[in-house]
Amino acid sequence: MPDVFITLEEAAAFEGITYEAMKKRAQRSPKQYKTQTQAREGGGKDQVLISVASLTTKARKAYRAAQKVDGRDVIIDRRAAEATPWYVDADLNHYIESNKKRFYEAVELAARVQDFIDYDGPDRTAYAERFALGLGVSPQTLYRYTQNVLEANAWALKLEKEDGQNRDYFRALALCRKPKETGTFPSLTPEQKALIENIWFDRRFAANLGTIEMLYERFEEEAERRGWESYPSIKTVARYIKYLMDTPGAESARYLAANGTREWKNKKMVKARRDATSLEVMEYVVGDEHTFDFWVQWTAPNGKVKAVRPKLVAWMDMKSRCIIGDVACVDANSQTLKESLVKMIYSNPGGVPHILHVDNGKDYTAKTMTGQNRKERKIDFSFDAETVGFYQSIGIEDVGRSLPYQPWDKPIERFFKTVCDKFSRWFESYTGTLTGSKTYAKRQKDVDKMLERGELLTMEEFFEAWTTWKETKYHTRVHRGLKDAGEKWVTPIEMFENGPRYEKAAPPREYAAMLLMKADTARVYNYGINKFGTVYSDSELGKYIGQKVGIKWDIDDVTKLYVFDQQGRKICEAVSPELLAFGPHCSQAALEKHLRDQKRQEREVREFLEDMTRPYELRTGEGGRASEAVGMIDLTIKAERSPKLVFLPNDKEFRAEAAAATKKKKTNAGDEFLASKAGDALARLRAMNE
Repeated sequence: MPDVFITLEEAAAFEGITYEAMKKRAQRSPKQYKTQTQAREGGGKDQVLISVASLTTKARKAYRAAQKVDGRDVIIDRRAAEATPWYVDADLNHYIESNKKRFYEAVELAARVQDFIDYDGPDRTAYAERFALGLGVSPQTLYRYTQNVLEANAWALKLEKEDGQNRDYFRALALCRKPKETGTFPSLTPEQKALIENIWFDRRFAANLGTIEMLYERFEEEAERRGWESYPSIKTVARYIKYLMDTPGAESARYLAANGTREWKNKKMVKARRDATSLEVMEYVVGDEHTFDFWVQWTAPNGKVKAVRPKLVAWMDMKSRCIIGDVACVDANSQTLKESLVKMIYSNPGGVPHILHVDNGKDYTAKTMTGQNRKERKIDFSFDAETVGFYQSIGIEDVGRSLPYQPWDKPIERFFKTVCDKFSRWFESYTGTLTGSKTYAKRQKDVDKMLERGELLTMEEFFEAWTTWKETKYHTRVHRGLKDAGEKWVTPIEMFENGPRYEKAAPPREYAAMLLMKADTARVYNYGINKFGTVYSDSELGKYIGQKVGIKWDIDDVTKLYVFDQQGRKICEAVSPELLAFGPHCSQAALEKHLRDQKRQEREVREFLEDMTRPYELRTGEGGRASEAVGMIDLTIKAERSPKLVFLPNDKEFRAEAAAATKKKKTNAGDEFLASKAGDALARLRAMNE
C-alpha cells in the first residue's frame, strides 16, 4: 500500500486499541511503524501521523473499508475513551448565527469530501493526491476530513433511525472546529470572581461610571491585602466582566446600580399592557406635548422669519386611539393648552371626556387649569364656581396627573414614537432627535441655509401636512393595539365613530370663548383703568374709583376690557380710544407696533434732550401675546354635530355677561358699538380650523 498517513487516533481506531496503546507501539518499534509530523491547524505541538502500510492487516482492511462506505458501516463507539462528538448535541441555529461564514464554507467542503468518498474508480491513491491538491490540502488532511464525514454520516443514520429526523448537517459541523467553552475562567478562583463582581456592581462605583482600569486597581490592592501570591492579569479580568455583562439580567442590574431606581423603572422595568377593551370612547383621554424633529419657517410677531422646531399639543382617546384637539405652536403654554381642549370639545372626532390624564408639566398643572396649587397632586372637584379650574369649567369630571419622570405612564408617548418614524422622517429638514440619550440619531442639516433658500415649510403648511397624515395615514389604518385586543373595529376612526361612547354635553361656545380670555384685577382711577400702558375708560367706572375690579380681555382684541365687580356682576366694557384708532379689532400685533412707535418716539425725544438720561419703559403688564397656536377651533362657526346642551356653567361672570348682553340689546339698539353682540370677541379668536 502506498504511503498514506493518518493520525495516531485514527490508527488506534482501525487497530481496535486505545490511543495510548497505539502511541506506545509506535515508540517501541520505530522501524516497524513509519511516522512523520505535521503542524496542527490550531497551533500547538506538531501532530504525529503514521503510515497505513505500517499497520496490521486487520487495521489496513478496516481503513480500506472506511474509504468505500458512506457511514453505514462505521463503528461509532470505536474509541472507548471518546465521548459523543460535540455536534450531536449542538444547537445548529445558534452555531450558524455565531459562525455563519465558517459553517457555509464547511457545507461546500463536506459536499466535496462526499464526492471523494463516493469515488469508485481505479488508482484511488493517485486520485486522492489530485483531489487533495484541488482542495489545497495535504492527502493526510483529506483522509482526516473523510473520516470525520463518515463518522458524521454514521451518527446521522443512527439518530435518524431513532426519531426519523434528517441530520445531514452533521457533515458540515464535523468539518468545523468545536466551539470553545466559555465561562470557565480556570485562572480565576471563586474568591477572585466574587471580588470582581462586588466591585463592578457596587452602587457607588457604577454611579460614577467606574472603568475596568479602576476596578483592576482596586482588585490589586485587595489582592495584596489578602496575601494572594498570584492573581490574573487585567485582560483576564476584562474578559470575565464581559462574560458577566453577557449574562441575562446583568446589564439591567448594572443600569440599576448606576442610575437609580427611578431611571431603571423608566428604561428597564417591564411594563404591563393597558387593557382598554372595557373603556368607552371619550371615557379616558391622555394628553401631552411633542417637539417634532424637523424645522419649519415661522414669522415672529415682530416680523422676523425664523427656523423653529414646531411643537404639538394633542390628546389621545384611549379607547379608539384617535388623536383629538391637536394644535401646533412654537412655545406651548397654558393658553395653548386651553385652545387644544376647546378644539377637542367642539371638533369631530372629539367631545367632553370623562377622565383627563394630563402631563405633570407646569402648563398642565397650573392653578388656572386645576383650580389649586400644583404641589397638590390630587385634584379636588368640590370647589365653588369662583375657584374651579379650566378643566372643571368645561365639564371634565375627573383629572389625573402622570407620575413625575415616568413617561410610560402616558400611553400617548408611544404614539409620538410612531409620529417620528412614520411622519417626521419624510421632511427634508429632519435633523433627528436631540435628546441626550439618542444623540447618535442626530442628522446634520444646514437649517439656516434651507431657511434662506425658502426650502422650509411654513407653520401653516406643516400643520396641513400633519392633518393630512393624521386623517389618511393614521386614523384610517389598522391599529395593532385594537387588532391584538380583538376589537370589532380596528382602525381608530371606526372605533371612535362606532364604539360604545361616554356622552357629556358641551358647554355653550360663548362660555368657552370667555374661558379663553385672559383675566386679572385692576384698580379704577379717576381717568379709568391703566392696562398695557394704555388707558381704558367708560362712564360706569366713575362709581368704582379707588376700588379693585376684575377684568377680562380677548387675546386677539385688546381694544376693550370686560369689567366685573367683586361679586362677578358685569360693570361695563371699557374701551381704549387710542387703540380703537388702529381698528375695531386691534390685535396683539397691532398693539405691539403701537408700543414700538411710542418707544421710538421716546428715544428720539430723549436723544434731543441731553439732560434726560433715564429711559422710560412702557408698562406691558400681563397683556399676553397673540395666540401663536396653529390648528385651533373657531368657536364662532357652528359645529357640524353640536351636542344638545344640558350642561349650563354655574359661572357668575358668564351669567352676568349673558344678562348684560340681553339688557344692552333691548336698551341701546341704536348705538352701533354698544349694540355689538356679547360674543363679539369670538369672531376674533385666531382659529385655523374646527
